[in-house]
Amino acid sequence: MTHAAAADSAPQGPESGPISTVLDRIEETARQEKPSAGEVIDAVGQHSTVTLLLVPALVVVTPLSGVPLLSSICGLTIALISLAGLLGRSHVWLPGFVTRRRIEGRRLSEAVDWLRRPVGWIERRTRRRLPGLVNPPFDRLLLALCLLCGLAMPVLELVPFTSSFLGGAVALLAISIVARDGLFASLAFIVMAAVFATPVILLASGGV
Repeated sequence: MTHAAAADSAPQGPESGPISTVLDRIEETARQEKPSAGEVIDAVGQHSTVTLLLVPALVVVTPLSGVPLLSSICGLTIALISLAGLLGRSHVWLPGFVTRRRIEGRRLSEAVDWLRRPVGWIERRTRRRLPGLVNPPFDRLLLALCLLCGLAMPVLELVPFTSSFLGGAVALLAISIVARDGLFASLAFIVMAAVFATPVILLASGGV
C-alpha cells in the first residue's frame, strides 16, 4: 500500500467515509440468502489493501464473532491481506475454504446495522493527526501489527472477547492509515497491549 494510494482512499466527509462505503457494499451483498466471503470481498473491491482489511476486522467485532471458527477465519483473512499489503501486491490471495465460507444474509445485514452508529461516530471524528505514526515507513509497521493481530486470533479464540478486541484494533489501524489519523493508531496500540497482556495475567494467576 503506497502513500499515494492511502491518500486517494482518505475520507472526503462523514457521508463518504471509507468505513461507511465498506458497510454499504457489504449490505448490498447481504441481500442474497447466503453470500460467500469471496462475494463480500469482491463487492468491497481489492483496489485498496487497507480498506479491504476493514471487512474481516469489522465482521469479527460484531455479534457474528460468536459463530464457531469465524474468528479464526477472519484472523487468517486479516493476516493474508496484511501480508499482501506489506509485499506491495494489489491482489489478495485467499484460500478456497475462506472464500467459500457462507453466512446468512439476514445475519450479515443485522451485523452491518449494528455497526452503523459507532462507524458514523468514528468517521465524524477522523482528521489528520500525529502524522509520524502513519506516514511511510511507519504505515508498514501498522500493517505488520495487523498481521500479528490476525495470526493471534486463532490462537486466542478460546479466550473470551479477545478476537473482537483484536478485530477492533485492526479496524483502528486501517482507519488510521486511510484517514492519516495517528490518534486511532495510538488507540489500537492500547487495545493490543491490553489483549496480549490478558492471557499472561490469567496464566500468572492460574486462571487458565
